[in-house]
Amino acid sequence: MARPAAIPARIGLYAAALLIAGYAGFPIYWMIVSSLREPAALLNQIELLPSPLSLQSYRNLLELTDYPAHFANSAIVALVTVAVTMVFSVMIAYAVTRQRIRGKKLIVGAMLYAYMFPPLLIAIPMYTIFAQWGLGDTLAGLIAAHLTLTLPLGVWFLWGFFKNMPFELEEAAMVDGCTRLGAFVRVVLPLALPGLITVSIFSFLLSWTDYTFALIMIGSDANKTLPVGLASMLGSFDLRWGEVMAGATLIALPLFVAFAFLTKYFIQGLGAGAVKG
Repeated sequence: MARPAAIPARIGLYAAALLIAGYAGFPIYWMIVSSLREPAALLNQIELLPSPLSLQSYRNLLELTDYPAHFANSAIVALVTVAVTMVFSVMIAYAVTRQRIRGKKLIVGAMLYAYMFPPLLIAIPMYTIFAQWGLGDTLAGLIAAHLTLTLPLGVWFLWGFFKNMPFELEEAAMVDGCTRLGAFVRVVLPLALPGLITVSIFSFLLSWTDYTFALIMIGSDANKTLPVGLASMLGSFDLRWGEVMAGATLIALPLFVAFAFLTKYFIQGLGAGAVKG
């Protein structure tokens, strides 16, 4: 039973949490509500609940704009970025924790240091290099640019995960007949699942919502990703706020789904990474 003095403190804590949650969540709620308003009433009526509900903005977005193509481009870039990040970050992080490599701390530290640079600082020289290699205005070049953000983060996070994982578990598996690769697949990867999911979510989030690299790397409408394509709808004389809100809602939808199904692993991965890093 809680002490009487602790009840006001607990009420204050819950009130503060609700206030912060409302402050953080209200823009998202307003975005979704605005996307469901009738276009004519979007700027004329300010209501917390739209009445009546309308999907006209979504129909206009999908039928009259290039949003479906931009969505496909973003999906390709994000999924390939996640796949490449997971493969190489697992390989590098496992190698520097299990193999005798000189300067391995320097390697991890240098990758993390590279992650500290703002994207705008490296996007322009990177675009110049990619243009000389024939990767200018291509999804492949954009994926390579996104890897400069996701790969250092993945290596640093998994390095802390693998570093504190007892090697005796792999030795026991190899004594039982597993190869080094078999022990890695059957023992290490299942134990590192929360970390792997956390890295994949962060990689997907960074790639899916990237605006700076996409704006500089991509010039043609056919290769634009969602953030850049959505921003191009805001013209000087034609403010299509209904379509913009609908597009922003659809951009956020995969993130909502990912967090809804993977929250448990995501929290475990963050906690383990914070302790073990």
